[in-house]
Amino acid sequence: MTTTETEGAPTTGRLVKGPGLLLVWLYGVMSVGAVSRSIYQIATEFDRAPLAYGLSAVAAVVYAFITYTLVRGGETARRAALVCCAAELAGVLVVGTWTLVEPSAFPDATVWSDYGYGYVFIPVLLPLTGIWWLRRARTA
Repeated sequence: MTTTETEGAPTTGRLVKGPGLLLVWLYGVMSVGAVSRSIYQIATEFDRAPLAYGLSAVAAVVYAFITYTLVRGGETARRAALVCCAAELAGVLVVGTWTLVEPSAFPDATVWSDYGYGYVFIPVLLPLTGIWWLRRARTA
């Protein structure tokens, strides 16, 4: 792993120390789970719930991008991950609320349905933790 210098401090790896390592692991697991689930559902059952399966695919892309930026490190990657975590949180809140208010729009669950209930609420807790860690990493 190489180290890039930004503002006089090593940045690569800084994001994957301590809680950052757990975030990378969790985002990696969520990436694999969401990608696998969405590929299978889109390939075999897309006509049943296109909105839900499409949103699961969006979640998979977001998870994969955040995983990549955390591993890459650097200030630009940290900022990109922070924006994606905020977008992810907004998505979880919007989709989670939508699934509760209008369940008929979602004949099948998404990763973000019911605020991530099917994933032990990790989809709502992960971006909150990510935002906290990424903001903390900026000041470190």
